[in-house]
Amino acid sequence: MNDQTMAAAFYRGDKTFAVERVPVTTPENGEITIRVAYCGICGTDMHVFHGNMDARVGHNRIVGHEMSGVVETVGTDVTGFVAGQKVTVRPLDPDLNCPASKAGYPHVSHNMKFLGLDTDGAMQELWTVPAHTVHALPDDMPLDRAALVEPVAVACHDVRLSELQQDEDVVVVGGGPIGILVAMVARDAGGNVTVSEVNENRLAVARKLGFDTVNPAKEDLVAVINEKTGNKGADVVFEVSGSQPGVDATTAVAATRGRIVMVAIHAQKPTVDMFQYFWRELKLIGARVYEPEDYEQAITLVASGVIDAETIITDVSPLSEIQTAFESLDSNPTAMKSLIKVGDFA
Repeated sequence: MNDQTMAAAFYRGDKTFAVERVPVTTPENGEITIRVAYCGICGTDMHVFHGNMDARVGHNRIVGHEMSGVVETVGTDVTGFVAGQKVTVRPLDPDLNCPASKAGYPHVSHNMKFLGLDTDGAMQELWTVPAHTVHALPDDMPLDRAALVEPVAVACHDVRLSELQQDEDVVVVGGGPIGILVAMVARDAGGNVTVSEVNENRLAVARKLGFDTVNPAKEDLVAVINEKTGNKGADVVFEVSGSQPGVDATTAVAATRGRIVMVAIHAQKPTVDMFQYFWRELKLIGARVYEPEDYEQAITLVASGVIDAETIITDVSPLSEIQTAFESLDSNPTAMKSLIKVGDFA
């Protein structure tokens, strides 16, 4: 790469990415330019690929937000970061003047800019971002594993809001990448976790990680959980499937005064059995993205090995093959977390 241009992958619509060379970015006041190492492909990126978010992202967007890299250059008035330092990005740029931010919840700002969707993201060799979004990583953290911090932070936020206590019974409905990460974080917090999933490949991953599993298409999930809990039910249920059967399962398996955490984004409004909320005094908790403390916990969990990165990361492709990587995720039922190697890092 010369000093004037860099490679960047643009979403062009119609399930198409184009890798092009563009001028190198430089940080302005309060910004940091990061040399990107790895970037994960998340479910939202797949929604973009399928054209479901064209009205938001257009056809000239660099996507990607699950990333790791090293500081290239810092702008003026930026302290605490130096060139060569390993970092990751919490891709939220809130409107600090909105009511949610003023109430102390900028992560759900009314006018949030999500980096990689509302602005260009990390599928480029050099990414310039607001300094307030950058988190330092341990010097010895492998950069491929560090790309898991963002989705792990989602799981940390979900588990924290659930108020999970030691030895409580947990059901994770949906064993995709986020569901498996929620299960690992919940287990680390002391929960007795069961993963409910219909995809046998994902169930195999969950079992490899040591979780009890149920395939609700083949087994009676309620009966299994009742037997496991002495007919009590689950104290905490995470809905991570994004499906109507998943929503139905949350109220069916919940214990009296159980907490149900809505993690998944549903394409259509699901039907919810509100009678069960009345009958068992259930609590419904919405959980969206993450806060700074969730990121710091995620960094600790990934660095310590609590998150089994070797099992979660199933494939790595170079930026030049981003098109093939997205197409493969459409057709590969065994993939858990796919990474794009953006820069030339070990």
